[in-house]
Amino acid sequence: MNIELLVVEFRLPGCDSLKEKRQRLLGLRERFGKLINVAVCESDYQDAHKQAQWSFVVAATDPKIVTNQLSKIEDFLNTEVDALITAIHRERL
Repeated sequence: MNIELLVVEFRLPGCDSLKEKRQRLLGLRERFGKLINVAVCESDYQDAHKQAQWSFVVAATDPKIVTNQLSKIEDFLNTEVDALITAIHRERL
């Protein structure tokens, strides 16, 4: 089994409430949490308005599937999320 962790930190400029923060990042859980080989969660800064950290764990028997899935997640985060990415960390588990 191949398992990788992707941790992404965001800054949310102009975000003044937790409600607005969750609206701006809402699609992450709905989009990726439904996939069979992906687990996703807001992993830090839950009470901060202008900062967020999300973690994605991808598991598959084929390492190419893991790499492709993580690349799709990163592409989505870079193009579709209304936040600035401040850090990305990948780790093989």
